[in-house]
Amino acid sequence: MLKGRWKGADPVIVAIALFNIAIRLLVYDNLEYHRDELLYLALGQHPDFGYATVPPLIGWVSWLLQHLFENSLFAIRLFASALGGIMIFLVASMARELGATRYGAILAATGLTVSGFFMRTFFLFHPVHLEVFLWTICILMVIKFINTGRDSFLIYFGIAAGFALLNKYLAGLLFMGLLLIIPFTRYRKVFSNRYFWIGLVSGGLIFLPNLVWQAWHGFPVFNHISELYDTQLVHMNAGLFFTEQLFMPFAGSVFTVAGLVFLLVSREAVRFRFLAFLALFVIVALLLLKGKSYYTLGVMPMLIAAGGAAYEKWFRNRILRAALPLAVVMVAIPGIPSGLPVWDKEGLVTYFDVLDKKYGLDLGRRFEDGSIHSLPQDYADMIGWDEFASLADRAYRMIEDKNTALIYAENYGQAGAITIIGMKYGLPEAVSFHESFRYWFPREFPAEIKSFIYINHTLGEDVEELFATIRLIGRISDPHAREYGAAVWLCEDPVTSFNDFWRERTADLR
Repeated sequence: MLKGRWKGADPVIVAIALFNIAIRLLVYDNLEYHRDELLYLALGQHPDFGYATVPPLIGWVSWLLQHLFENSLFAIRLFASALGGIMIFLVASMARELGATRYGAILAATGLTVSGFFMRTFFLFHPVHLEVFLWTICILMVIKFINTGRDSFLIYFGIAAGFALLNKYLAGLLFMGLLLIIPFTRYRKVFSNRYFWIGLVSGGLIFLPNLVWQAWHGFPVFNHISELYDTQLVHMNAGLFFTEQLFMPFAGSVFTVAGLVFLLVSREAVRFRFLAFLALFVIVALLLLKGKSYYTLGVMPMLIAAGGAAYEKWFRNRILRAALPLAVVMVAIPGIPSGLPVWDKEGLVTYFDVLDKKYGLDLGRRFEDGSIHSLPQDYADMIGWDEFASLADRAYRMIEDKNTALIYAENYGQAGAITIIGMKYGLPEAVSFHESFRYWFPREFPAEIKSFIYINHTLGEDVEELFATIRLIGRISDPHAREYGAAVWLCEDPVTSFNDFWRERTADLR
């Protein structure tokens, strides 16, 4: 069954792709929306050429999904899952381009399936799955150009590169690596190929609207990077970074490590050796820049594809060939709950508690600030949002004159919960100064604000002084939620003009 060249839509590859889609959709609602998903859905309600921390592509996709399916949790899970299914075909195709036959292509598809990063990344709706997808297309176009010599692949590469930059600026690191490495390879003549420049211009034109937007808004991306270094990246260290390069693929590390070795030392891969140096460049550069561990995910599918080709070359024995995919699947099964929420919240808490008490593993439960919790941060970020919307609805229904009411949330997750989940209650869009919400908060109100729904962990002194009547509506009650303890207050009877207060507070935000 595994002999001969792999061509077209192989039924085994199709089955693996469909399995990946199906397993995600079976568990799509075991937890709630993710904090970031709520933000990206909110971006879709304000389509633009840029946002505070991300380029515009995720907002455009969000706008399209909401116009097709409204604010459906199933729809965004379906989009991410379908993209994951396509990734199976891309990685299998890449393995073939790197010299594999049908067996190697199926191995690569299996390796991607069992990778922990793939399970999580192509379950949530965020720029990361688009990043991995677009990086894979870019690298595949480079490989296809090498194998075929067809200039059209240079144009396709440029177009994919433009969209990759429209998705995350991190793609610039990939292209910098290519520009630095290719001059030292046999492919340096590509710089004299006019189709390379046509592709470069095409990608530049695609990215140009966001570049103009950044310039117009004073390049907020640099403020975001500075904030990341101050609040999150400061906790990164070399040991943790390199450990997570093996941990993120989990069972897929069998393929990423083999793929890197294969590209570095194998004579069969000499034409693609520069891809190993490209992967190392991305990993080392991010280490030196103190980037988050998952920033390297864009090169992982390429290494997995190379790993599939490697094992096909190294394993000639039929028993070994049959045992390898079975072995990695068996190794991956116990770790699936760390990649996909295959159980509800209680089941996941129990799973991670057993790992801690029985095996001493804090598997994925270390948050960005270095602290350890009952659930991984992504899972903790998928709890409590429905309760936020319900509490805000309870407060909103207590207000007699809705035309003089305002809902304010301190962070983008809270604001997203009110804006997106709150639609089913008929709640108005929340106002916040956090993340991209600061670009569309109202500068003036048509009427004097008399009722103020305030969402935060603590009640600020300025709010306490402004309102004569303040009622605590409730707090997020689930201890496993990252927002545990955050509260919703209903503030009424302002002692002075709220509108004047608002103008003073927002004057420096103009």
